[in-house]
Amino acid sequence: MTRGRGIILAVVVLLIVATGFAWKIFNPGPTAFSGGSTVALADYRSADPTGVPAALKNADVVRRGEYLARAADCMACHTTQDGAEYAGGLAFPTPFGTLYSTNITPDKETGIGNYTDQDFLNAVQRGVRPDGAHLYPAMPVTSYTLMTDADALAIKAYLFSLPAVRSQNQPNTLSFPYNQRWLMGLWSAFFVGNERFRPNPAQSPEWNRGAYIAEALAHCGECHTPRNLAFALDDRNKFSGSVYGWNAFNITSDKGTGIGAWSDDELRGYLSAGHASGRGTAAGPMGEAVDKSFSHMAPADIGALATYVRSVPAIASADLPARLAPPAPDSPKQGNGTAQALGKRVFEGACVHCHDWTGVSQISPFATIAGTRGVNDRAATNVVQIVISGTKRHTPDGVLSMPAFGDAYSDSEIAAVANYVTARFGAEASNLTEKDVAELRRQAAN
Repeated sequence: MTRGRGIILAVVVLLIVATGFAWKIFNPGPTAFSGGSTVALADYRSADPTGVPAALKNADVVRRGEYLARAADCMACHTTQDGAEYAGGLAFPTPFGTLYSTNITPDKETGIGNYTDQDFLNAVQRGVRPDGAHLYPAMPVTSYTLMTDADALAIKAYLFSLPAVRSQNQPNTLSFPYNQRWLMGLWSAFFVGNERFRPNPAQSPEWNRGAYIAEALAHCGECHTPRNLAFALDDRNKFSGSVYGWNAFNITSDKGTGIGAWSDDELRGYLSAGHASGRGTAAGPMGEAVDKSFSHMAPADIGALATYVRSVPAIASADLPARLAPPAPDSPKQGNGTAQALGKRVFEGACVHCHDWTGVSQISPFATIAGTRGVNDRAATNVVQIVISGTKRHTPDGVLSMPAFGDAYSDSEIAAVANYVTARFGAEASNLTEKDVAELRRQAAN
């Protein structure tokens, strides 16, 4: 190792240690905001908040595991767009290189077919492979560590009931020093609690069920909670939003920039169907979470999840204005953004048929963009990503798709239409350049 690399490695180690000690002292637990004392699950006297819904309590372990695997959103991360289910290979771009999900089918050579129960528990709850190496935190072990042994092993039973797929795992392409996997052992010592979920008797059974779903299974914070200098979850700013590639918006109870002003029906509808009128339509990673996880969950569990998320203290975020813009005029000659000729021309050619000049779709409420978070985001991150990659939603009227325009338009054209959309339909126009779009395109390609 060169002297320069040694210095870099030493700096990274010091950063992990310093941040880790600060995190141990100052970072609250994931449900500490609720106050009161938690208890061991065995000492909790109300309905067990873990496991599956009541309708599946007496189902066999494979059926229970299928539900829990859906709730934990395993498929979304371990399945590529055209690949076999759970065979891995999905890319996770990071600022330090790309990680790839692994094959978790029961293939004995390339998957997890040789895993014992303890091997599986170690991987899910502690982030440790059978060879002793630590997993990178693309695997949400900081959340899964809260999962009970019974639930984790039910997921294993379900995965082992599936066809074995022979698919070699793709090597990660991390730069130095992040390719030094042994650093993950140090990272895990500080940031992986290795402690199962503890309910709060001061809260309702529904709240505790929602807490278990949000924290141990659905791992909402992995996307919606910002991270500290060592890339661990910063629960002091719990659910206040985070951005990399896509904007995972603020889902605290803040009424201006969070979900505090959403009705129960709006929040439940968004979680279960990926849409809430006047709020937005899920796309990107959230769209996948709805399609592959939330839409398969029992209504009572969606309700419990909504109850829990609503209880998270309000934190205002800077990415959204406190007041969203109203619908635009129905004339293209009126309203904001009319001076942005290129963006207006692209919108007229590719977008207006579905989204209308008002932003209120005449085709489907799922295509309405007026009042949505995406067009009110000053950075226009998700607007760009949807233009590049397209999106698909399963609606009561069938599948509604927006085609991907990433190959049809240049970076400068996509920047222009994003700036036009935010100016016309949002509270404040974005000011993207073609370089900004090129970076977002790179992230989408990964």
